[in-house]
Amino acid sequence: MAYFVHPSSYVDDNVSIGDNTKIWFFCHVQSGAVIGDDCTLGQNVNVANDVKIGNRCKIQNNVSVYEGVELEDDVFCGPSCVFTNDYMPRATIRREYLKTTVRHGASIGANATIVCGNEIGEWALIAAGAVVTKSVPSHALMAGVPARRIGWMCECGLKLDKNLACECGRKYETSPEGLKEKR
Repeated sequence: MAYFVHPSSYVDDNVSIGDNTKIWFFCHVQSGAVIGDDCTLGQNVNVANDVKIGNRCKIQNNVSVYEGVELEDDVFCGPSCVFTNDYMPRATIRREYLKTTVRHGASIGANATIVCGNEIGEWALIAAGAVVTKSVPSHALMAGVPARRIGWMCECGLKLDKNLACECGRKYETSPEGLKEKR
């Protein structure tokens, strides 16, 4: 099945867009971008050159996914969240962009800022307005400026209790990456 691009949006040449993806009002997808299946790009989303976006990602209004950023499958980007790609920007100096990876299932709240060069772990949740200045472990709940871990999150989206268990029935244990589900 094909994808949908609203007539007010612009898609450059040399772009790959997956099946069932919807690109809404006033978006721009730049050359070399790869967008997976079943994604939704809300109003005024910019996907920069050579960005990779996985399957089933939801990018809300007013988000720019800059060069150097990669979103794995099932990532949620809340309205007006910000990705940077130049750690010390100057108008007259062009530096190599630092890589930022948002791992499978992670969610970023509205108006949160992700400083470049960091990784957001699987199923992590970044609270609205948080400023991420260092890499985030899997399943971490991060809030504040700068963001700090204030809890742990289940894959289902609920906060874990002090025993790393969720009311949905999942249980977790610590791992080098953060948390992993007990089997």
